[in-house]
Amino acid sequence: FFILFLVFQLVPNIWTVYISLTEWNGIGEPRFTGVQNYNMLFKDYMFWDALTNTVIYWITGVILILALGLLISGLLNYNRLRGKAFFKSATYLPNICAVIAMGIIFSMLFEKNTGLINEVIFSMGGSKVDWLTGTRFSKLPVIALNVWRNTPWFTMILLSGLLNISPEYYEAAKVDGAKPAKILFRITLPLLSPTIALVLIINIINTSKVFNEVFALFNGKPGPGYSLYTVVFYIYENFYHKMNVSIACAAALVLFLIVFIMTMLQMTIQKK
Repeated sequence: FFILFLVFQLVPNIWTVYISLTEWNGIGEPRFTGVQNYNMLFKDYMFWDALTNTVIYWITGVILILALGLLISGLLNYNRLRGKAFFKSATYLPNICAVIAMGIIFSMLFEKNTGLINEVIFSMGGSKVDWLTGTRFSKLPVIALNVWRNTPWFTMILLSGLLNISPEYYEAAKVDGAKPAKILFRITLPLLSPTIALVLIINIINTSKVFNEVFALFNGKPGPGYSLYTVVFYIYENFYHKMNVSIACAAALVLFLIVFIMTMLQMTIQKK
């Protein structure tokens, strides 16, 4: 374990910190420059655009995935639901599908002229929307794919939390005449709060790494006119295309620190 941790975790992380303080394009010897890369990073408007888009994915991902996860897990936990095994398998299926394949399918669904989404909108009297080539609505397909892929995993986590709540609480509440809304806010959500906190933390980490969805939907490009740039896409382009390895490492560390601070803040709130 320690050998694997040393080779694949500790050494690469230390090397990343070191490279972020140097000027290096992947060839030759790194030249130490101190915090110059971070100064360049914070002055780059492309990085701020990428960070803004990432924050948007955080917010939408947390709200939509948590809401849908709670709703679906509650339905799967319903005692009178028949065929639970089938519905659990069907619910989890999107999580195991290949991102690239799903990106191709979603790009077909959101295609302007022949996509199913626009066909439904047009049949209801609306006009077809330019989802994939315009900048106004281009974030929605990415958000839809992200939510569709990640909701099943978090649904299963929330379902496991619901199954750990003792039925005695619900029986006692029903005997006392508590209404469903009161049971939800006074019993289910408080006892489910540790699981919800875990879902929020993992969700923040996952949505901070949005890359595959954008790459798959827009054929390897960060959306029309770079409108869907994310921090991970910024790291990818600087590392592989521009050969700015040092800038890529600096951006990766900044993203790590932001996610780390948000995680610690979430854990502190949860304890209180």
